[in-house]
Order: sequence, then structure tokens, then C-alpha cells
Amino acid sequence: MSGGQFSLMKTRRFLPLFVTQFFGAFNDNLLKNSVVVLISFHGMRLFGLEPELTIQLTAALFILPFFLFSATSGQLCEKYDKARVARFVKQLEIAIMVIAAMGFTLENGLILMSTIFLMGVHSTLFGPLKYSVLPQYLRNDELVGGNGLIEMGTFVSIILGQVAGTVLIDQFDSRLAIMVALMLCAIVGYVAARQMPPAPSGVPDLKVDFNFIRQTFAIIGHAKQNRSVWLSLLGISWFWFLGAIYLSKLPTYASEVLGGKASVYTLLMTLFSLGVGLGSVLCEKLSGRKVELGLVPFGSIGLCLFGIDLYFATPAKALVPMGWLDFISTPSHWRLMADFALIGIFGGFYIVPLYALIQSRSEPNFRSRAIAANNILNSLFMVVSAIFAGVLAAVKVDIPTVLLIAALLNILVALYIYSLLPEFLMRFVVWILTHTMYRVTRTGLENIPDEGPCVLVCNHVSFMDALIIAGACRRPVRFVMDHQIFKIPIISFVFRTARAIPIAPAKEDPEMKNRAFDKVAEELAAGEVVCIFPEGKITYDGEINPFRSGIDDIIKRTPVPVVPMALRGMWGSFFSRKHGAAMQRIPRRFWSKIELIADKPVPAEQVSAASLQAQVTAMRGEWK
Repeated sequence: MSGGQFSLMKTRRFLPLFVTQFFGAFNDNLLKNSVVVLISFHGMRLFGLEPELTIQLTAALFILPFFLFSATSGQLCEKYDKARVARFVKQLEIAIMVIAAMGFTLENGLILMSTIFLMGVHSTLFGPLKYSVLPQYLRNDELVGGNGLIEMGTFVSIILGQVAGTVLIDQFDSRLAIMVALMLCAIVGYVAARQMPPAPSGVPDLKVDFNFIRQTFAIIGHAKQNRSVWLSLLGISWFWFLGAIYLSKLPTYASEVLGGKASVYTLLMTLFSLGVGLGSVLCEKLSGRKVELGLVPFGSIGLCLFGIDLYFATPAKALVPMGWLDFISTPSHWRLMADFALIGIFGGFYIVPLYALIQSRSEPNFRSRAIAANNILNSLFMVVSAIFAGVLAAVKVDIPTVLLIAALLNILVALYIYSLLPEFLMRFVVWILTHTMYRVTRTGLENIPDEGPCVLVCNHVSFMDALIIAGACRRPVRFVMDHQIFKIPIISFVFRTARAIPIAPAKEDPEMKNRAFDKVAEELAAGEVVCIFPEGKITYDGEINPFRSGIDDIIKRTPVPVVPMALRGMWGSFFSRKHGAAMQRIPRRFWSKIELIADKPVPAEQVSAASLQAQVTAMRGEWK
């Protein structure tokens, strides 16, 4: 993807979707916040309810459709062309804005509250579409970048919509401005949706079941069958649990704890939202344009650390209410502002890979329903979050302590999820090791097929070789490793979690060798990528040892393409044997430059150990 992820903004297969999503999320928040401002500051009432209760009802009405219609929307997005569904949803939005205009004109709270519910329906219908269509529009190496842009656009549009809702109600006596803004946004979204390329259904004969209770349990039950997808859904929902606590407590935190005016609340919301946006777009750079699960623990660590620090960074309440300019001019507030921004940034690191994992590992014909299951769980966790925060408020727990408890709970939840799916933690270890010790230049990795079985062969320079390959490849790789390496701490955890295949020389353990070859054949038959180091040992002098015949035996038994690879620059590293036994001296090199090269796949009928060795040797060149 030349030009990075922002080059997607120049393409028809992404830009119309981005614009449609951006203005839809903006309009959601423009409408909701304008109604909240009318309730809070302009005396609008509904059934004689108190303002605080009316505002809570507003939030409930927006979330309710996610429970009622997510299962149906997932089926509709699965059955019909997603671009057509997008156009229908945007037409519905225009109709909703006509009703909203009536409500503003008549200053009728009941009509306006009904439009909040209807915009919840709009978002329920569009939610499965916007995420499930990305794998149809984007290549695998664009998926993380595309998700990052969608998340950035969502959170930026949220804060802009909230600010605009406040300004258009407070600064204009007439409601014409808010009505025009809402309608213009809906029309722009519809025009953009008309430019979305076709996204045909994979299951056009799917029979839609409108029994939302039955289908809700059905799609959640189906999602549970894929362990990594299910735990990713729970991980995303936990993020929204945390986010709901922060967002619900932030207005009172800004006014009652910090002594700030409404502009301080807007400032902190902006820092958080822009932080999520920045973290989301940085994911592509940090992940090397692939679904990097190692960023998920990295993100959760940041959420915990800066969430805890927020408690200690909270200053005493100001004696006189402060505006945003006075607030940022006070040095004692800078640490708190940094915490809010960093919580957002690490939230972006956490959530984008999880969405990309769901998209890449869900069955293509179930992808929209998996996203619908995610929306249901998100709504459920947000409701539980509201109950949790309400219970703490009822027992007089102050807001900084509520936020601290949420951060501490995040530690427990993270440990629980990573214990159930250690792949996240394994990828984090690989990501940390490969990004702190080395600067890896990747060349030709697009030659590794996006799907189907293949074998990778590479020269063997150090104990880190497999980790570097694993960290660079888009697809999970099954490594064939000397059984002795499973005795090394940390590295052993990585390879066991990655389901590496232990092997021993025939002279040492012929049964283990036979089991290893059987397992390789099994993995290739299942369509996996298998990597072997045909030298059978790590080099002692930096030169490539003769390739053994094991690669010939593997390909003869299971004819698949072989992708030659070469590592350059690893000789002399802490994990190599240049200075004697590896890992026995203080490391002399940190963040050193190395290169991993992959050549075009060699057809099975052309594979031989000798020709592969000659090719890998030529690829490596003089840089050991």
C-alpha cells in the first residue's frame, strides 16, 4: 500500500465509506447533544421528568435499538449488497432528520426523543456494514490502516458533533441552524453512500429471521465457536465498558472535582477522542500493515497505567470556576491532560487490532453477524457499566476513585483474557523483542500467499530468527524447531503458544522426527504456513550450512510452493554465536538494522535442497 494508509483516502473503495461513516457518527452526536443541551439549559421537559432522568432516558433510547435490531441488521448486511444497504440507511437518516426538524420547530420533546431512538436504529443498521465491508474493499495489508482511519474518523466526529450541538443551540435563538446542519449532514452521507462500490453478498439466499431474541442467541452462539473471535468481541466490549464510565463521569469530574466550566469538559473530551484517533492511525505504523495482536496487551498496559495515574494526578478543586484557557495555563493540570490523551492513544492501540482480527478470522459469510454480535455485547457492557457506576455513586464513592477502580479492574480483565488466549501475550512478547532489539526492513513479503499452504525456508543465524519471521509475516506461521529451544525461558512460551513443531535429529530421537514430519504434513493439509530452517542448526561462523534433505521429503509428501527467505544483519547479535555461545554476554547492539527478504514462491516440482540453498545464499549476499 504505497503512500501509507492515508493514500486510501484517494480511492473510491474507501473514501465514500469513510465520508458516509464520518457524517453519520457526526449527525448522531449532533442530534443527541443538541437535545441534551435543550434539556439541561433551555428547559425542555418530557412527561414532567427531571432533567437528569430525561438525559439518562436519551442515552437509553439510543442504545435500545442495538438490543432489538442488531441480529436483524447483521442478517440484512449478510444477505444484500452492502453498498445498497448503506444507501437505504442514509435515505432513512434523511427521513429521520425531517422528523427532527418538526420536533425542533414545534419544540416538542416527544418527537425529538423519538428521533434519538430512530438514529439508534440507523446506527444499528450501519454498524455491521461499516466493519464487515472493509475486507471486501481492502487488501489484507490495508486492513489495519483502514480500521485505524475508521476509528479515528469516528472519535473525531463524536467530539465535533458534541461541540457543534452545543454551539448551534446556545448561540442561535432560532432552531433553523441546527435543522439545516442535521439535514446537510444526512444528505452528504447519502451522496457519499451512492459512490460506494458494489459489495456483493456471499449468501444471497440467506433467510432472514426477524425473531430478534432467537437470532440474538443464535449469532452469539455461533460467534462463541471461534475462540479468538469471541474473546476479541469481549475485549472490545470491555473497552466500551471502560469508555462508558469515563464518558459518563467526565462532565461531573470536570465541574465538581476540577472546578472547571463546560469548556474544560469539552477540552478533556477532545483530548481523549483525539488520543483514540491518533492511537488508531498509529496502529498501521506499529504493526507493519498486518493484524498485530501484540498491540492489544500493549494498549491494555497503557490503559491501566495512565488510568491509575489519573487518580494521583487529579488536583484540588479550583476555588473559582475555570475556563479551558485558564485550565491549560496551570502547570498542575498538564499531567492530568496527558493522562487523558494517553488513555485515548493506548485505547486506539487496543481496539483497532481487535476489530481487524474479527474481520480477518470470522467466516466471510458470517462477518456481518459477528459485528452485529459485537454491537449487542457492546450495548450490554455499557448498560452494566452504567449500573456499576450507579452503585458506586449510591455508596458515595467519589469520581476519582471510581476511575481508579475501573483501571484496576482492567488489569484483572486483561489477565483473564490473556490467560484464555495466550496468543495475544505471545504476540506482545514477539513485538516487544523485535521492536526494541532491531529495526527490521521487510522486502518481498507480499510473495507469501495470502491463503493456502506453503513452506518458508530461511538461513539460520540466531535464536531470534523465528521470532523476527513471526513478527514480520501477516499470517500465523508454524515453525519446525529443534526441541532444545523449548527449554529456553520466554522463547519457549512463545513457540509453545505459536504451536511450533519440535523436532530432533534421527540419531537422537527418530520417533520425534517422524512425528514432526507427520505434523508438518497435517498443518500443510490444513492450509497453514510452515517455516523450516533447512540447515538444521544455527551457524557458528556466519556462513550458511548445507541444506539438508528434509525439505525435499516434506515437499515430496505434500507438494506445496516454497518461499525462499533470507535474514541479513543478524550475525553478531546477542542471539548469534559470533562471540561464542549465544546469550552469554552483555548485548552490544540495540535497535540495530536488519533485513528480511522473501522471493517468489518456487513451484513444488522445482524444489530441491541444493537449488534453495543457492537462492537463499544469493539473496543474503555479503551482509551476514
